[in-house]
Amino acid sequence: MASLDAEMEKMKFRQNYPNHWHTDLLRAPQSDPLFCCFSLWCGPCASYILRKRALYNDMSRYTCCGGYMPCSGRCGESHCPELCLCTEVFLCFANSVASTRFMLQDEFNLQTTKCDNCIIGFMFCLQQVACIFSCIACITGNDVLQEASRVLNCCSDMVYCTVCSCMQTQHKVEMDKRDGKFGARPTAAPPIQHMSRLDQPLPPTIAYAPQSYPPPPPPQQPYGYPPPQQQPPMYPPPPLQHHGYPPPNYAPSGVGYPPPGYPR
Repeated sequence: MASLDAEMEKMKFRQNYPNHWHTDLLRAPQSDPLFCCFSLWCGPCASYILRKRALYNDMSRYTCCGGYMPCSGRCGESHCPELCLCTEVFLCFANSVASTRFMLQDEFNLQTTKCDNCIIGFMFCLQQVACIFSCIACITGNDVLQEASRVLNCCSDMVYCTVCSCMQTQHKVEMDKRDGKFGARPTAAPPIQHMSRLDQPLPPTIAYAPQSYPPPPPPQQPYGYPPPQQQPPMYPPPPLQHHGYPPPNYAPSGVGYPPPGYPR
């Protein structure tokens, strides 16, 4: 129970992370369309690749479901992590995608946008509604409800596969950003410059008539005697007027001044 409460607190804390994903779920397909198609038709393989990349290809750090499930650390991951990861992505595909997402969020302090939360919540709600309709159709035996449950199940499966594909593409783009696979943004090409040929005549020059300016005025000479020189300072200087040192309210660290042991 304590571990469940800790996970709930961590879920709430993830909402206040300061950073954002490099791309949201709506723009993930256009960010990497090839990987989006690959994760759509072979989701477990994409989940295996992304989890291994999230671990920096160090499978000694692998834990089942990223340590977010009660079975984590109890499946013999230390003996054969590759086999355990294959089992996870095929038997617990949704948990494998969510675990990779949580790992990236905790590592880079990434929060999920409200739009992404709405898409994920809609996927879950549609699955729940489809499950409820299937149960009601099984109990009542109504043909209309059974047909409606089939349609809802088909729609929920399509939404589930699409959201998981976009989510894994989002993870892949974020790790591409982490690994520095985004090149420098190309700069705009300079405008075309027209060079003049040697045999091309030079443009005519415009001659301006010289203008005569009056001569500058002579420098102003001071009238009378030169200014008196400054008197040298008095030596030795008069003693400074001290107002008492240290100040009457000065008491460092609550002790008197000067401190005990200081030569007076």
